[in-house]
Amino acid sequence: MATKSSSEIIRDGLWTNNPALVQVLGLCPLLAVTSTVVNAIGLGVATLMVLMGSNLAVSLIRNFVSESVRLPAFVMIIASFVTCAELLMQAFTYELYQILGIFIPLIVTNCSILGRADAFASKNAPGPALLDGAMMGVGFLAVLIVLGGMRELIGQGSLFVDMNLLLGPGAADWVIRPFENYPNMLFMMLPPGAFIGLGVLIALKNGIDNHLKERRKASEPTPVAAGNKRVRVTGNVS
Repeated sequence: MATKSSSEIIRDGLWTNNPALVQVLGLCPLLAVTSTVVNAIGLGVATLMVLMGSNLAVSLIRNFVSESVRLPAFVMIIASFVTCAELLMQAFTYELYQILGIFIPLIVTNCSILGRADAFASKNAPGPALLDGAMMGVGFLAVLIVLGGMRELIGQGSLFVDMNLLLGPGAADWVIRPFENYPNMLFMMLPPGAFIGLGVLIALKNGIDNHLKERRKASEPTPVAAGNKRVRVTGNVS
């Protein structure tokens, strides 16, 4: 496997191979809990921690685990980090942990985490593996926050509701309500609204990619077809 440069790993995680928009993995919790920004941040940070920890641990043991027990060992490592994240949330953000419910333990089954452990961390050194986990986690977290903000704004007409559940009492008044007497749109708060929101984000990313590709193609010099021009050479060429 060719080793990727740091810039390629960063670009892959944040944009080119984003786990939510391109790989389309981990959709179950993504669609279920992104009804508000605070829920999205809670799940996204927990997933980021597990991705970084599991990628690093898998890379460290990659030369000591036989092929036959490779996947069970990876699952045990991921489950250990999920338990750590779960206990930390119970200790510091218990109310948010109760709201997220079963979706925190279900991070163990997130295909993007096991996929990165098997496809990248098990074949690369700890440094690149940790960077890959961080960038994939940040890319996933960014999509969660954008989708959560979109659904909260359209569904409730507000942003940053209940941020005190994550950041303490000082963030209780962070809520923004741009519209007065906004009629709530229950549809966007339900899973069908999440499907539509994610579809819009995927379409937007594909549109940006196509636009950039057309711009690169237009800026490239037009190649001259061989054989269309004759060059006459007279005299001696030394």
